[in-house]
Parts: sequence; structure tokens; C-alpha cells
Amino acid sequence: MSKIKNPAAIAAVQKEVEDLKSQIIGMGDKLWTIAELSLQEEESAAYLIGELQNNDFNIDSVGTSNIPTAFTASYGSGSPVIGIMTEYDALPDLGQEPVAEKTPRKDGKSTGHGCGHNLIGAGGIGAAIALKNWMKAENIQGTIRVFGAAAEEAEGAKIYMARDGEFNGLDACLHWHPAMVTTPWNSRSTAVNMMNIEFFGKSSHAGIAPWLGRNALHAAELFGHGIALMREHLEPTARTHYIYTHAGSAPNVVIDYASIKLFIRDVDRKHVEATTEWVKQMAEGAAMATQTKSKAVVFCGMHDLVPNKPLADRLYEHTAQIGIPEYTKEEIEFAKKCQVAYGVEPTGMPKEVVAPKYPVSTMGGSTDVAEASWLAPTMGLLGQTIPEGSMVHTWQAVACHGMSIGHKGLMMATKAMASLAADLFTDPDLVAAAKADFKERVGDYVFKSPLDPEMDKPLGLKGIHINLHEGHDVHIHEVTKHVT
Repeated sequence: MSKIKNPAAIAAVQKEVEDLKSQIIGMGDKLWTIAELSLQEEESAAYLIGELQNNDFNIDSVGTSNIPTAFTASYGSGSPVIGIMTEYDALPDLGQEPVAEKTPRKDGKSTGHGCGHNLIGAGGIGAAIALKNWMKAENIQGTIRVFGAAAEEAEGAKIYMARDGEFNGLDACLHWHPAMVTTPWNSRSTAVNMMNIEFFGKSSHAGIAPWLGRNALHAAELFGHGIALMREHLEPTARTHYIYTHAGSAPNVVIDYASIKLFIRDVDRKHVEATTEWVKQMAEGAAMATQTKSKAVVFCGMHDLVPNKPLADRLYEHTAQIGIPEYTKEEIEFAKKCQVAYGVEPTGMPKEVVAPKYPVSTMGGSTDVAEASWLAPTMGLLGQTIPEGSMVHTWQAVACHGMSIGHKGLMMATKAMASLAADLFTDPDLVAAAKADFKERVGDYVFKSPLDPEMDKPLGLKGIHINLHEGHDVHIHEVTKHVT
């Protein structure tokens, strides 16, 4: 039996989404075309800010949390306060025409939305505008908060936003992500620390006087061997993986600088932090053994994602009511061609909405949405935008996210997200149940950002600025400036 208390409100919001169909799909296509990398999403962010400005939203901050391409916006007043996430960064080396065979973009652009963040951005903004239109027409009390969460593929803005308290005071926070299935995102993710390990030695001629130098690469190699030995003593849930980011340029020079980028994943922050301390000791030990110096910094970190049963169950009900998209013969053939190229069985697109499973599972990856989930009840939808058995971060996904298969998944997800938000605005019992579930899962844990204190902004930031709509020009030093 349905638990939805206000079906008329849900129907009205879904109609608002449908009325915005051309605008929502247009936003998705615009972002797909722009395809800017993490921390470089200048045009994408300015475009989405303009869409919100044109639809009565207050732009509360630009350059939020010292990230030039992040922003926040709001509409309404009072409670409940519902947050909506957006993302809009693309991936490198995935430039692809929207066709079912590997074909570089005709305009030469090498970046592409292999994770579908063009659809996440369009869906989040589209849901927010539809909700605003409905709230205005029906005189609904409450506040929509939109988070322009830049750089999810790198050093996600949500991590810095959470540290700065941007998610405090939310009654719920909603999001969605393109996938090869449609189901509430009610699984846990792994917690992670991303570390930059540096070794500093002394250069010398490697043939004439190596004894006068101290080799930083030797320290890095010793450190890497230590990581390999450490793995035997970590619990099965742990993952450590790394690359050498600098290892010298000439073999006849004693290398005075070497660096490693290392990821530590595990089921929760406690496990990750314990391994992190061990890694720091290992870096120090490798430096001592080679008479070099070391520096180990957590430049990015995330919690494990907190599920929420009441929100997952209600989102499933809404999504099941909306139903999966109906695909044309041409779209199914497109999907099958992508599957053949990917090396999986050509079955086409998923055919049903999958109910959330209990007990919840833990996925191997990590997400910066997790930071919000420790501060407010949080729920997202995985929405089908790519064929069964395939994967995001591929040219097949870029192709699907730039054509009608992606469009249909986008509209389904936008309706589902807006429906759940409308439910939260009109059903106090759902808000209360979501908060009770949240409090039970979080317990007495007090949120602490994984970032090292010295990380005032992402490591990869290069001093970008955004040219805003209607002549506003906001630079990095003007963070959190109010724009009217």
C-alpha cells in the first residue's frame, strides 16, 4: 500500500518537470558539449548559475569554500530545508561523438562526460526549478538549497563544503547519478584518504660522486615496498593503491625529489585513519633509512556513505510509479551496439526499477556525497542512462549521455528526485522518519573533516575565476560573496 500522503502534490511536481522537458534536456546537452575538467568548470558553472538566476533563485555564494567553480543557491524560506546536489565536471581522454562506435568528437575536444555529470547538473537544476514553480503556485512553505558541487572527479567540492558547514541545517539532501540500473542509492561506500607522499633528497652526479647525494627515489621505492608488505596485515576490507607521480628525469642524476599519490580505502573512517597513521610512519621510516626527508599530507578524504531507509523506500515508490523509460527500436539497437563494443551480452537497456536491498551492501568506490550524509539525511537515485552490463567512465557512456537514451534517464531521475522533495515538503512524518533513521545510524559521532588543516583549497586548483551572468565577475579572492 502506498505511503504517499499527497499524490496530488506529486502529480503537480511531475507535471512541472515535464513542462520543463526541453529546458532540462537542453541543459544536459549544453554541459555535454562544454565538457570541462574538474576545477576548470568555468563556463559550466556560470551557465548553471545563470539558469538559476533566471528562475528566481538567490545565488548565495560563488567560489564556495575557496573553490571558484562551486556555488550555492536558494529559494523560499523557513522549514523544511531540502538540499539538491549538482555536479558538472567531465573526464579527460573521453571525447566522443554521440554514436555507437568509438568516434572522436568532430570539434577535437578530448574531454567527455563519461560519468554523466552533464545529466546530474541538468537534473539537479531542473528538479530545483520545477519545485520552485510548484511551491510558488501552491504557496508551499520551505527552502530549496542547491549545491553547485564542482570537481567530483578530483577533489570534490562537497568535501570542502561539509568542512565549512554548508550542509548544516538541512532536513534532507537529495542527489542522483547515471548508471546501468535504476534503484535508490541505498548502499554504503568506502571511506577514503588520498595522500601525497613526498621525499626530498640531495642531487649529485650519479657516476662521479653519488656519495655526495641522497636519492629521494630510493626512499619512494622503499616506501612502496613497505606498502606491499603492510597489505598482508590489513583487514580484507582495506584497499591501498598508488602511483609514482615523480621519479626523476635522468638516471645519471641522483634524484633529489620523488612523490607518490596513494589512496587508502576501508569500511569507515576509523579503519582508514588507522592505516593512514601507519603510512605516515612508513614514510618517515623510509626517509630515515635513506637520509632524506619526507612529507605526507591527506589532500583529500571522504567518509563512508550513510544510507537512509525511509528515504530509500519512498524514492523507490516514486520511481516505480514513474517507471523506466520506453525506448525506441533505434535506441535499443544503439544500446546493443555499445554492449557488443564493451564486450558484454547485447541485452539492451534495463527493464525494471530495482527495489532497495536489505541489509545494505558496501560498494568498493567512494563518493564525496558521503560528507553530506553524515550531516543530514541523504538519498540519491541511480538512474539508467547506459546499457546493462556496461560501465561509466567509458566512451560508450559519453555517447549515451549525449543522445536520447541519456535524455530519457535524465527526465526519469529528475521526476523522481523532485517527487521525493515534494513529499518532504508536504509530509512531516517522512521528514521525522528520515531524521530518526539518520540519528540511529550516525549515533554520537561528531563530524570531523578528513582534510589536513593545511588544505585550504584543492591541491589541483590553478586560480580559476568565473564570469557570471548579467555582468557579474567573481574571482577566487571574493569567495562566498552574495550575488544579487
